[in-house]
Amino acid sequence: MIQGTGSDVGKSLLVAGLCRHFADRGLRVRPFKPQNMSNNAAVTVDGGEIGRAQALQARAARVALSVHMNPVLLKPQSEIGAQIIVQGRMRGSARARDYQALKPALMADVLDSFERLRAEADLVLVEGAGSASEVNLRAGDIANMGFARAVNAPVLLAGDIDRGGVIAQILGTKVAIDPEDAALIRGFIVNKMRGDASLFADGMAFIAERSGWPALGLVPHFPQAGRLPAEDALALGSYGSRRAGAKLTIAVPMMPRISNFDDLDPLAQEAEVDLVMVKPGQPLPVADLVILPGSKATIADLAFLRAEGWDIDIAAHVRRGGHVLGLCGGYQMLGRRIADPDGIEGPPGEVAGLGLLDAVTRLGGDKRLVAVSGRSCADGVAFSGYEMHVGVTEGPALARPLLRFDDGSLDGAGSADGRIAGCYVHGLFGDDRQRAAWLARLGGQGSSLAYEAVVEETLDAFAAHLASHLDMTAIGRIIGL
Repeated sequence: MIQGTGSDVGKSLLVAGLCRHFADRGLRVRPFKPQNMSNNAAVTVDGGEIGRAQALQARAARVALSVHMNPVLLKPQSEIGAQIIVQGRMRGSARARDYQALKPALMADVLDSFERLRAEADLVLVEGAGSASEVNLRAGDIANMGFARAVNAPVLLAGDIDRGGVIAQILGTKVAIDPEDAALIRGFIVNKMRGDASLFADGMAFIAERSGWPALGLVPHFPQAGRLPAEDALALGSYGSRRAGAKLTIAVPMMPRISNFDDLDPLAQEAEVDLVMVKPGQPLPVADLVILPGSKATIADLAFLRAEGWDIDIAAHVRRGGHVLGLCGGYQMLGRRIADPDGIEGPPGEVAGLGLLDAVTRLGGDKRLVAVSGRSCADGVAFSGYEMHVGVTEGPALARPLLRFDDGSLDGAGSADGRIAGCYVHGLFGDDRQRAAWLARLGGQGSSLAYEAVVEETLDAFAAHLASHLDMTAIGRIIGL
């Protein structure tokens, strides 16, 4: 099990790199995260959803996605509450304090999923959540030491030197946690080192001496990590720097409950695209395309969009002849009205949409979780992606659908002039064919980026990076190889 001294120390990527390393050595490897909190999710082959990080780890392990790789997924809907997904399916919602009382009951589901994976694998690589030293959450814990103790998993502790204070991060963990928990930690890793690694040799020795845990490696910063799908919306901030000389500008308002934002990752890698993530307090720039991304709470995010004045910016963008694309929740915002009579995503209610498409949405019913493929209606360009949403959108605008699935059914809607469009399908821009077609429609050169190949090359490169900087012999002994 890889645990961390805090959030964003690189646990997810370390597990992905180790998945690829050991899979390439002939082991049947499965990734596992008992509890995750993310609005960036992936659809599994068994008809559920898991965190996007576990999807990347499964890809690194060269295996199909399963709901059992992330049995508890928390999808934040507000500052203090989240939707609870258990083994791929929604089980309800809870405020943070109430969820603490639910955790012990969820351990049975966590252990059930873990045993299923363990039965089919030579090696299960487990990712912790947040910090190993969150002693205020230790009672009933299912995400870190509570799980490790339940299955007697050896733990490697990862710290992040890039944010500073890594000596205190690791030694502070030793001081804070219960001695029986500390006994499960079999070594530490210092991640994201920039510059001359020899300058921290004494630091590694100091940590090892004071903690009693062996040093398993000092991992240099890996800049290519930005080419991999991000799990946390915080990573979207790295898209904020403007790309000089880009032919096309695509603007995306960053709403608080943005979901499935890996839709944007391929666009960020296009040389001719300046992808501008517009932060609160900033106006939308003059752009060729405005994308309204997915949302975990569409009505709440629409209210935020209006409070920021972005609705006025979008209206001006449309008057200038600009294009707008809504994805999932963003698609719902484009219509005339959104109704949530059962309080699926927040308090029950109904609000006016942006009115750019003649359509209305009613939230409710079962969540649709399915991989899809087909062709765009306008030009017949093939695509593949997935749906992950609740609700039904209806209205005259649907007479101009955006996509036709392989089974003949239709999705999405458009304006009469074709400049406003929306659909429920995620992953369109991850498909090289669709991304090239969209860029060409906007006046670009299309695309020469082979996005899926880039992801594979990056996973291979990171696995080699870890093999060069970690003591894989010692880690192999800890694992029991």
